[in-house]
Amino acid sequence: MAENTVEEFEGEEVEVVVDADLAGNRLDAALAKAHPALSRSRLKELILADAVSINGKTISEPKYRVTEGETIVLLAPPPEDADPQPQDIPLDILFEDDQLIVINKPVGMVVHPAPGSPDRTLVNALLFHCGDSLQGIGGVKRPGIVHRLDRDTSGVMVAAKTELAHKHLSAQFADHGRTGPLHRAYIAYVWGTTETAKGTVEAPLGRDQNNRLKQTVRKDGREAITHYFVEARFGGEGWDITRVQCHLETGRTHQIRVHMAYINHPLVADSVYASGYATKINKLTPDVAGPIQALGRQALHAAELGFEHPVTGEELHFEAPLPPDLQALDDVLQDYDKAFAR
Repeated sequence: MAENTVEEFEGEEVEVVVDADLAGNRLDAALAKAHPALSRSRLKELILADAVSINGKTISEPKYRVTEGETIVLLAPPPEDADPQPQDIPLDILFEDDQLIVINKPVGMVVHPAPGSPDRTLVNALLFHCGDSLQGIGGVKRPGIVHRLDRDTSGVMVAAKTELAHKHLSAQFADHGRTGPLHRAYIAYVWGTTETAKGTVEAPLGRDQNNRLKQTVRKDGREAITHYFVEARFGGEGWDITRVQCHLETGRTHQIRVHMAYINHPLVADSVYASGYATKINKLTPDVAGPIQALGRQALHAAELGFEHPVTGEELHFEAPLPPDLQALDDVLQDYDKAFAR
């Protein structure tokens, strides 16, 4: 069955005649199969809002079992305007089509409006840039955010412009590349010299009971797995810094930052998880200390993102170069390169 886009039928009556394949399904499930561009949760909302009828009778029960030969009529209202306001904020766009947009998020940009960051977010910027090309997510004209980066983490992000893309991308991120094509690679600069050239940190994460803004390793936390391998080692008298590439098998808040700190290699300039390493700066030569002090944020960058296009099935891959602050640090560290066998 062909996959419709939301804009093809929102605001219009859509008729579905129940065939043998749909018969016996719940009403919301049958409609989801007939029109995969709309999520089942969105269809449930429409059914409860009396937007669906069967053989001329309004049905407001999502659990209703459909019968072969019944005619379902769906009236999907036009998407509502989003609460966040569009704002003209420059974006570094790596790719865009009618289904999705890929950007290189700058340091300091929050993804979603939230207390303390009510505007000037990525969502505000996407609302302005994408405009009428946003077909609606959950009945609202908004970009579909399927993953996040911390305010002070730079790098590649993808956002959906349609409900179909949102569903497809969300499923890929939920799988974390275990069985699908999703690929995420982060570059991190950490204190110290790792014992091995590659490793895996498997430690469950949850909120720190003493600081609700922090995450910590705890037995009752959610599964979290980070793989890493060393790209370069740097060091001078009394100090060592390692550049590692990290791959996530799960996607928990602050996962890389917490996991690397857990194995005693916290991220350089991470004021939250490497506060005990603040005195390290005193052991550095001025040429190395300067770029680290200038960072003012954790030395972490989302360098690569790969995924399957939700419509074409093509496997896409995007890379974002180091931002100027991390590139400045890397340039200085190259003079202190320590050769190693990977």
